Amino acid sequence: MKPYFYLIIFIIFTGCSKNSVDKNCNFLLDIGVNVTINMSLPQYSQLAFVSNPVYVPNAGNGGIYVTNIGTGFVAFDAADPNHIPSSCSVLTLSGINGICGCDDKNEYSLFNGLPINNSSLRCPLKAYRVEENGNILLIFN
Repeated sequence: MKPYFYLIIFIIFTGCSKNSVDKNCNFLLDIGVNVTINMSLPQYSQLAFVSNPVYVPNAGNGGIYVTNIGTGFVAFDAADPNHIPSSCSVLTLSGINGICGCDDKNEYSLFNGLPINNSSLRCPLKAYRVEENGNILLIFN
């Protein structure tokens, strides 16, 4: 009975450790984000409609994409989390998806942050919290 007890304790302490981080998801920096968007301004007017992502520069690792998903808003870092930051790793907008400019052309949904058509990608886009207060969006982490 004792060997099983020690085995269970070993599994609990090694298998459930908070330090077990996927090494492939450490490319992006943990930069503090606190952005306010006034949707009354012309550059953000597209957020009034579902499926129209808007790019917000100079925030996060590569800027931020904000999308109206119909039930609210989501915000994701515009840097590809599966690449070391470089000039090609910032996503460009293609419809409702973001595409990496590097040779592998990683593609992500700006609705949920998940990779599209590439099951080998281990990291989704870095998400930020969004609070809505009238015409004002607060994006933060």
